[in-house]
Amino acid sequence: MSTTAKVLVVEDERELSADIVELIRPICETTTAFDGEQGEFLASQGVFDAIILDLMLPGQSGLDLLLHIRNKDIKTPVLILTAKDTIADKLRGFNDGADDYVTKPFHREELLARMKALLKRTGHLNSSDVITLGQLEINTSKHLATFDGDLLTLKGREFDLLAYLVANPGTIITKEQIFNRLWGFDSETSLSVVEVYMSNLRKELKRAGSDLSLRTIRNAGYIVEAPDEQ
Repeated sequence: MSTTAKVLVVEDERELSADIVELIRPICETTTAFDGEQGEFLASQGVFDAIILDLMLPGQSGLDLLLHIRNKDIKTPVLILTAKDTIADKLRGFNDGADDYVTKPFHREELLARMKALLKRTGHLNSSDVITLGQLEINTSKHLATFDGDLLTLKGREFDLLAYLVANPGTIITKEQIFNRLWGFDSETSLSVVEVYMSNLRKELKRAGSDLSLRTIRNAGYIVEAPDEQ
């Protein structure tokens, strides 16, 4: 579900990668990459809420990956997880754009705690199950959305689409980001499905009398704003 935090794990040791995925599964959904090039491709999509990144990767290093995505203005929080443990290594990691740095071997409890803190700090791990924007209220645990107390009728991924947009108010989200987030990179569904769901969502919001603005930004994507933000 799109309201769940999504984390990319870039780690070439497959057994360790599986352990990390199992550890953080209770707080997020995960996607894995096992080399630098695959990791950069996935990270560049801009659909993840955090990245766990090893530095010593086949193909290209984790630091190169980090520099490349930062140069693309991808601001996804990155937690480096590596055996490189000198002060110089840590400083370089932070200078190149990392948000946290954990060295191997690591304590499982510490890594989980740091991931929770990182996701909370960026607003992707909320203690509340309710997201609000203006008079719109979304309850992610109950899978319900209301406007001014009236229940919205949302089918299929329409709820996930609305929750994704409302969780990122005032932010332009591309059609590709929505597709990759909701349908997945490997989906055989056409990209045009996003336009269909967006149209249906607009109709339902209009039916409910919602005053939210769900705008299409030409050649860029979509943006949702509350009335006082327009």
